[in-house]
Parts: sequence; structure tokens; C-alpha cells
Amino acid sequence: MAVIKMDLLDEVPESDVQESAAKPGAIRVILADSQAIYRVGIRKVFALEDDVRVVAQADSIENLHAAVQRYPSDVVLLEGGMLTGTANAIPELLRLAPNVKIIVQASNNDESHTVELYRRGVRGIISRAISPDLLVKCIRKIAGGETWIDNQSVNLVIEAYRSQAAALVSPRTQPRLSPKEMAIITCITQGKRNKEIAYQLGTTEQVIKNYLRKIYDKLGVSDRLELALYCLHHKIIQGDGEEESIVANVAKTASR
Repeated sequence: MAVIKMDLLDEVPESDVQESAAKPGAIRVILADSQAIYRVGIRKVFALEDDVRVVAQADSIENLHAAVQRYPSDVVLLEGGMLTGTANAIPELLRLAPNVKIIVQASNNDESHTVELYRRGVRGIISRAISPDLLVKCIRKIAGGETWIDNQSVNLVIEAYRSQAAALVSPRTQPRLSPKEMAIITCITQGKRNKEIAYQLGTTEQVIKNYLRKIYDKLGVSDRLELALYCLHHKIIQGDGEEESIVANVAKTASR
């Protein structure tokens, strides 16, 4: 039987354990990186924060799978290079730990790779050269349920979805949307979550989810981002030159 080698927080020197101690309710992070020196550096950054605690470390995808099953966690900080040749790594991680939020640290921003990562469920993509302060801010935002998407990633997502929206053009008359459906679409482009939309329209969150499924079916789209780009492309809503802002707002609530 193969022995799984996992670098866990409990195995580091006592001084580092005390440095990483956190109050109850702290954000639990698993560091997944093939470079030990990088894991050490990141752990020291988080050790300065009372609300962030590293609970485990892994140097391979296989070890990461074992870690997420053994150690309850809120966020996985994952080296992008570890995903090479593992097309199903993200879905498998989310299958093993459905509530964990994944941040990928990428060394470069390849268009198709960036868009595909967001499609597969990654909640944020950041540079390996990100500053410590910004990294901590990213961890907190994503742990709080937001999606982290920078300006460059927004542009990549826009182009990808714009191409897809163009492919959806049909010679037939565009589906007719009811006033309530239009109201829901408008709220979505403003970056509102289902709960907020339900409150504004005086209904329940489940009703909003039901309406969204009907809207997706009518327009032939599969998520909020496709919906926003489709509506902009077909002038169902007016972007007023703020396409990037609209997409960024929608991206932040893409999983809601």
C-alpha cells in the first residue's frame, strides 16, 4: 500500500503552531503547493492574522484530496501548476468537500484556462506575486461567500461569454420575457443575490430560483454570467458602456 505523505500543521515546530493559533471561528485554510518554501512563506503571512488558520498542507493533488477529507476547511489555496494534466481536479475536490472554496494561484493568465477554472467552480484566481495584504483580503472575501475576480480576468470572461453569446444568435424572434422576469434580470446585473432579489420583489428565494431556471431555459443560457452577456448582446438590457462593471457584479454572485 502506498503511503500518503502529507505535511500537516501538527507536524511543524511548536513555535510555528503557536504562531498559527487562531480564535474559534477563524477561516480554516489548506495550503496546496508543490514548493515547500512557498508554503512556509504563506503560513507565516497567515500567522500574523487572528482570523486565519492553516489546518493542513499538501504537496500534490492526491495529498490534497486526502487533506480535504480529513481536515474540515473553508478555503483551499491551490498552486495552479498542480492542476496540469488533471482536468477533473477541481470537480473532484468539490465532490469530496462541497463547501470548500478554492483559490488558484496562477503564474500566468491563459484565457481559456482562466475561464474554464471559473466555470468549474473556482472562486478566485490570483497571481503568485500577489502582495500579502491583498492575499489576506482575498481569503476573507472568498470565505465570506464572494467571488474574487480582477480586471484582467473580467476582460477574459467577457470575451469568452461574448463569443458564446454571439453563437446563440438565432433568426427566430427572441423569447418574450415577462415584467417579473425582466425585473429579476435587472437585479442580477446589479450584482444582487437571490435572497436580495426576493426581498426587493416581495417573494421567496425559492420562487426566484424557479424563475431563473425558466429564464435560462427561455434564452438557452446556463448561468448568471451567460444571462448577463446574452442580454447585453441582444440589447435586452442596456449596459450604457459599463459592460465590465456589470460582468464583475454578476461574477461576484455567480454561485448564488
